[in-house]
Amino acid sequence: MLAPLRAILAKKRIILASGSPRRRVLLHDIGLNVETVPSDFVENLDRTSFTHPYQYAIETALGKARDVYHTLTTRGGGAGDTPPDLVIGADTVVTVDARILEKPSDREDAVRMLTLLSNRSHDVYTGVVLIQGSGVVSFYERTEVTFAPLTDDVIRAYVDSGEPMDKAGGYGIQALGGTLVEGIKGDYFNVVGFPIHRFCVELRKLFL
Repeated sequence: MLAPLRAILAKKRIILASGSPRRRVLLHDIGLNVETVPSDFVENLDRTSFTHPYQYAIETALGKARDVYHTLTTRGGGAGDTPPDLVIGADTVVTVDARILEKPSDREDAVRMLTLLSNRSHDVYTGVVLIQGSGVVSFYERTEVTFAPLTDDVIRAYVDSGEPMDKAGGYGIQALGGTLVEGIKGDYFNVVGFPIHRFCVELRKLFL
C-alpha cells in the first residue's frame, strides 16, 4: 500500500503525538521513520457530551495532535526546528453496553472491566487525526472483539501480570491478553491501537 510512497515519505518529518510504544512500533514496521512527541493534552473530555464513542475518540486524538503541532510550530521542536510535515494523533477506546472503557484506574477496576467483557462481544474504536499544515483529516475504525468465558481466577491472574493497567478496556490483544480473545471481526491492528490499513489509505490521499 505504501510502497509507491516510500521515497516521498522518507523526506518528510512525521510526528506521532503519543508516547505509546505500540503505535510507534506499528508505524515503524510499515516503514515510517516517525518521531514520538508525547502530548500534554489533558484527556478529561466529558464522555456524555458525545452521541457516539468514535466521536469521543476522534476529539481526544485531535486534542493530542493539536497540542503537539502547536508546540512544534510555536516553541521550537528540535530537528533543527524543521516544521513537521505531518502530525498523527490517535486514541483508542473499548465500548460495551454503550459505555466507554479506557485504561483501568486500579487493579479492581481492571477486574471489573474484564468481568464485564467476559463471554460476549465488544467494540474497539480508534480515532485518528492527521494534521498537515492548516489541513486536518480525521477518521475512525471499528473492530468487534469477542471474549471467551473467563473465570475469576483467570481474570485475577491476568490482572496480576500487570499487563491490563495501561490499556483501554484492560487488555492487550497483542500479548497475554490475546489468550482471552475468542475471535475478532475487523482490523486486528486497530485493537492493538492503530488502524494501519485505513491510515495508509488516508496517507496516500495526502501525499500522492
